[in-house]
Amino acid sequence: MPKTKTDRGAAARFKITGTGRIRRRQAMRRHILEKKSSTRTRRLGREVELSKGDRKQVRRLLGI
Repeated sequence: MPKTKTDRGAAARFKITGTGRIRRRQAMRRHILEKKSSTRTRRLGREVELSKGDRKQVRRLLGI
């Protein structure tokens, strides 16, 4: 069976930690930032762990 190719779009969006967890960036931080509080925009800047329901699909896209 051939190797699975990595989806390059997924590779740009997700990062795998040393322990094997998948991290992603948060939405809602691109534009219309004036009305969002500083606390909110700062919080949205952090990466978060991928939700449990999405892990299987993302792992397949990344070729893991």
